[in-house]
Amino acid sequence: MDYLVELLKIVLPAGVVLYGMYLVIVSFISKEREKMLIELKTQNSQTILPVRLQAAERLCLLLERITPNNLVRRANASGMTAAELHSVLLSEVREEFSHNYSQQVYFSEETWEAVKRAIEEVTTILNLSRQGLGEEQSKGMDLAKAIFALSLERKNDAIAYALKQVKSEINIYF
Repeated sequence: MDYLVELLKIVLPAGVVLYGMYLVIVSFISKEREKMLIELKTQNSQTILPVRLQAAERLCLLLERITPNNLVRRANASGMTAAELHSVLLSEVREEFSHNYSQQVYFSEETWEAVKRAIEEVTTILNLSRQGLGEEQSKGMDLAKAIFALSLERKNDAIAYALKQVKSEINIYF
């Protein structure tokens, strides 16, 4: 029995010391891991933030370029028929969207959906304006006027909302 008590006098303090060392080592490793994660996040943000800002710039530029007023002004409607202008405008919208399709990687699903809705809204405005003319021999200027009128009527809320979404998502990082 004395032998057991003497053994406990030695083993018990040694066990407490080992447990204390275990807690210190686990705490140290945990803090080092946290420090490495913070350093990794800092490096990632230094790399990714400029790319995200560039993506936001590209999306804002896309949205500004596809506003009906800017589209029609760039297409130079003089001398074109309504059908030709309609085709040119639709191809411009599709081309702008396809050039910026990869930017969705840098934004939330909600923001990207807002951008897609804006593009669909512009396409709808172009198509409704073309259908409103009816005549096959309409001039491009007639289509341009119809587009301006319809876009004023609809107020381009989808584009404004998408721009707001992009800007608010970027503001998170500042």
